[in-house]
Parts: sequence; C-alpha cells; structure tokens
Amino acid sequence: MHNDVLIAGFGGQGVLLAGKLLAWAGMIGGRHVTWFPSYGAEMRGGTANCTVIIADDEIGSPVVDSPGALVALNDASAVKFSGKVVRGGVIILNSSLVKTEIKKPGVKIYSLPASELAEGLGNAKVANMVMLGAYLRLTGSATVEDVARALDETLPARNKSLLPMNIAALQKGYSLVAG
Repeated sequence: MHNDVLIAGFGGQGVLLAGKLLAWAGMIGGRHVTWFPSYGAEMRGGTANCTVIIADDEIGSPVVDSPGALVALNDASAVKFSGKVVRGGVIILNSSLVKTEIKKPGVKIYSLPASELAEGLGNAKVANMVMLGAYLRLTGSATVEDVARALDETLPARNKSLLPMNIAALQKGYSLVAG
C-alpha cells in the first residue's frame, strides 16, 4: 500500500490535526508515514494544509506534487488543489463550505455536508473528523479504531471529554460513503 493525501482548509478547521492523527494511526498500524504541514503566517483563518503518506515500504520524500486524494474543508482549497489529484484518485469535499462545482475527469468526487453533520453531533469543530472518517472508508489507509487510539493518545487531559464526539464524527463520515 502507498496512499497519499492532501488535507486542506483554513486555520482553525483542524486540518493539521486530522493529518497528524492519520499519520499517528498509520504508525499504530505498523506502516511507514510522513506528515508534512504547511500553513500561512496568520494561522487561524489563514490557509492550512498538510500531506500525509502512509505506505508499507519506506517513503523517499514527504513532498507530494500530485496526491491520490484531496480532502478539502473549504471552497478555496477545493478550487486550488483539485487539479493536482491524480487520475484514479478521490476528492472529498465539505459541501457545507465548498460551493464551487469541482470537476476532474477520472477522479471520484464525494461531497459531504461535514459542517452540518458536525453541528448535529454537538460541535462544528469535528467537521474535520467527519471528513477523515470518509477518507478512511474510501482508501483504507488506516482504521477508525487506530485513529480513535491516536486521538486518545494525543488529546491533552483537559480535552479527553471530547473523545466520544470525535469518534462519533469519524464513524459518521465513515458510514456516509462507500469504498
């Protein structure tokens, strides 16, 4: 297996956290991983993205020019990065915020109202976990259980009460798409 993904949105959406958790889950699963974050100097509200590679074999470089998947949490990211996804890849859009019609021949596009689903679970901030759950289902890069374990291992004690909501969001995203 060799899966790479670009997760993109704006600062404050948990883009980097989603990528970090995915990488951590890959390590839990015994795979080679890279996590390569990128964000604007303005942080919250500015652009943020990261690439994650999960592979059975050693990874030569963390740089991904043409990812096999894009998880776009906002419109600007969908527009900016959708053209980079390789033929045969997948794009997962947060249709709550992505209003531009995204078309890419040879790429499967999935739209989920992640922000609304997250609000329904009790907190709009778990939209990143809804999107991550969908990515897990479509690619098999890691398991929901390994991401849940990564969450448990990385969440500070003060945020442990958020664990059930985050896991519910992962499971919601996972259940909404067919791999």
